[in-house]
Amino acid sequence: MRCAIVHYHELALKGRNRPYFEHRLARHIRLALRGLGIGPVELLPGRIRIALADDTPWEPVKCRLSKVFGIANFLLAHAVSLDRTGNLDTLQTAVGEAVQDLSFSTFRVSTKRADKRFPLTSMDVDRTIGAHVCALTGKRVSLGHPDLTIHIELLSTEAYYSVQRAAGPGGLPVGISGKVICLISGGIDSPVAAHRMMKRGCKAVFVHFHGRPYVTRASEEKVREIVQLLTEYQLYSRLYSIPFGEIQRQIVLGAPAEFRVILYRRMMLRIAEEVARRERCWALVTGDSLGQVASQTPENLTVVEEAAQLPMLRPLIGMDKSEITEEAQRLGTFETSIEPDQDCCRLFVPPHPATKSGLDHIRKIERGLDLGALVKQGLEGADLAEFNFPAQ
Repeated sequence: MRCAIVHYHELALKGRNRPYFEHRLARHIRLALRGLGIGPVELLPGRIRIALADDTPWEPVKCRLSKVFGIANFLLAHAVSLDRTGNLDTLQTAVGEAVQDLSFSTFRVSTKRADKRFPLTSMDVDRTIGAHVCALTGKRVSLGHPDLTIHIELLSTEAYYSVQRAAGPGGLPVGISGKVICLISGGIDSPVAAHRMMKRGCKAVFVHFHGRPYVTRASEEKVREIVQLLTEYQLYSRLYSIPFGEIQRQIVLGAPAEFRVILYRRMMLRIAEEVARRERCWALVTGDSLGQVASQTPENLTVVEEAAQLPMLRPLIGMDKSEITEEAQRLGTFETSIEPDQDCCRLFVPPHPATKSGLDHIRKIERGLDLGALVKQGLEGADLAEFNFPAQ
C-alpha cells in the first residue's frame, strides 16, 4: 500500500481537545488534496494516513501538504503486514528493495514504535534493518549526518517504511482560532503578517484600501495576486476592496497636513471593523513593525489603535525589515510586493508627517469630520472578491 503519513507536534499537546484538532486537520488535508485522486484520509494513533494510488504523482501531493498548517512533517511511505512475533523478514525485504537503487554512501534507520506491545524495541528494529541494508548494499551507518534516513513506523498490524520525508509548516489548522480581518496593502509586510496569523489557526478575511479614482488599479491587481497565493494555505479567502481616495481627499480638506497619515489609518480601522462585524471576526491584523515608519512610532501606534474597539494584532511588531523581507521571500509574496504601484498609503501624504501625535488633538481634528458618513461611504463602495484553492 502506497500512502503519505502525516505527523503533527503541537496538536498532540491539546489534551481532551486533541480529537477535535485532529479531525480539523484531516478535513483540511482532504480539501487541500482535491483533484489529485487520493484515497481515504484516516486518523491513526499519533498520525494521519493518506492513501495514494500507484499512479498518483508525489510532487503535487508534497507541494500541497507543505502548505497545510498543523503538519510538522510527512512521509511518502509504503505499508507491509507486521508479524506480531517480531519477525522482520517482510519488512527487511521491502526496505532492501526500496534502497538498493538509491545513490548514497551513509545511512541511518529511524524507527517509531506506536504499539509498545510489539516484542522488539525501536532500537532493536534499527539494528536489524540497518544490518540488512549494510549487508545488501555495502554502505555504512552514520547516526550524525547520513546521506539517507530510512524511516520506519510500527503500528498494531502494519509497518510503514519511507526514504522520503518532507517538512510541513507547523502551527495549527486554519480556522481553529476563529476569523480575523487582515488589512493588506500590497507591500512586503502585510502578507507576512496574515500568513503568521493563519499559522496560529486564524482564518484571514482581507481588506484592501485603494486610491481610486486618483490612482490606477495596480495596487488592487497586486493584492489579488497575493491573496490568491495566500489562499493556498487556507483554501478559501474573501477580499474586500475599499475605495479610499475620495475619503482621503475629504480628510485633506479638513485636517493639518502632518496628521493626515494618522487620520487615514484611524479611518481604515473604523471601516475594517465594520467589515469584521459582518464577517464575525474577533480581531484586526496589521503589518506594523515598531519604528519602521512615522506612523509606527509608539505614540502613533497608540493613537491609531484607539480608533478600534476590536483587539489589534501586530504579529510583526518586533521584527526588522530584513527579517520581514526574508520571510516574504520564503513565502513567495516578495516579488509581487515589490512591483511598482500607486498605493493609497502614498496618496496625499505630507513630506513631514508627525511622529508623536496626541490623542486629544487628533480627536479635536476628527470632530470637524463626519466620521460616520465617511465609514458609510467606504462600505458602500466596497467590492468583494472570493478565491478558492484548488481552483474550482
